[in-house]
Amino acid sequence: MKIDINIRRAAPADAAFIAESNAALALESEGRTLDDAQLRPGVAAILADESLGFYLIAEINGQPAGQLMITYEWSDWRNGTFWWIQSVYVRPQHRRRGVYRALHRHAAAAAQATGSVCGLRLYVEQDNTTAQQVYAQMGMTQTRYYMYEYLSF
Repeated sequence: MKIDINIRRAAPADAAFIAESNAALALESEGRTLDDAQLRPGVAAILADESLGFYLIAEINGQPAGQLMITYEWSDWRNGTFWWIQSVYVRPQHRRRGVYRALHRHAAAAAQATGSVCGLRLYVEQDNTTAQQVYAQMGMTQTRYYMYEYLSF
């Protein structure tokens, strides 16, 4: 049975769904409990300022079923902007129904339509083989790069 999935840009009214999804994502994928006092203002900040990025929301029957966030990275090597896919979450009852595929395709089409996006990138937890398989099925390839970070300043 084919389901109708609608993809749209998130609005401030989606903040609670996004924050709850991000908290569920962190717990499910990394066993981490996020600090709600940081999470909710972080979600509100990107919803208020598209220079930081934006969220896409997937809806089924008018109800949020999944999300992804896009942030930006300028590439001087390519004279263009990479869009980074982050905060990917699909509610468990909607998994394996094409929700992520619809979000991904919408993001890719929007990136291509800008004329200034040189690629889509994402990072994935090294043990999350299910997500890695999904991204490979979408045509993404693993890069040669490792990720390093500082966490506190």
